[in-house]
Amino acid sequence: MNELPTPPDEPGVPSESADADSAAAASPVEPEPVAEIEQEIEEIEIAPRVKPEIPGADLIPDIVPEGGDMLHLDAEALAAAEAEAEEARSRDPDREEDTQPIADAAIDLAAGARYRATGKRKTAVARVILKPGTGVYTVNGKTLAEFFPRPTLERVIRQPLETVGYEERMDVVAKLHGGGVSAQAGALRHGISRALIEADPNLRGELKRRGFLTRDPRVKERKKAGLKKARKRPQFSKR
Repeated sequence: MNELPTPPDEPGVPSESADADSAAAASPVEPEPVAEIEQEIEEIEIAPRVKPEIPGADLIPDIVPEGGDMLHLDAEALAAAEAEAEEARSRDPDREEDTQPIADAAIDLAAGARYRATGKRKTAVARVILKPGTGVYTVNGKTLAEFFPRPTLERVIRQPLETVGYEERMDVVAKLHGGGVSAQAGALRHGISRALIEADPNLRGELKRRGFLTRDPRVKERKKAGLKKARKRPQFSKR
């Protein structure tokens, strides 16, 4: 009897060899023992965390504030700082002289001497009278400290008399109106400076160079039509 040939594997029907391969691939790999994994973890050395020092404590500053200690700077940085200061002085030699009083001021301090002038700043107006005295300021019947509680404004007002070296030899009587305290301080300084010109016209050049005779032209900008203020616009809305 003739044997029938074995039919080929039909498509879609897995064969026995394919079943064996898939079973081998699907079988999971045996995991390593837990003890060996723990031993490997213990062998890895973890560096202990070191608390950092104060940030920047080991750095050498190259800029020292005014009045600071410069002894900790090395010689090279100190020389560089001195060279930079010398260069700044050479660029503006008059800057250091501005702090020195005018030596050639000659003002008549007779008993009846009165020097009057008017100073302005923004909308403030100061009518000033200079007379011989001990350096007392009377502003609208009050002392300078009572009328101007800010030390900064007091220093601004005292600058003209300190510049000419008469801060303890002349009294100031002033009438102020308009503006705020800052504008009134500027107007008072302007008025004192102009009164000093009445006392000694030779002081004009030095006082003008230091900016005491120049009226500050800055004022509040006027409001514009269609705007809320001088430049502030209403919020834009597309819809």
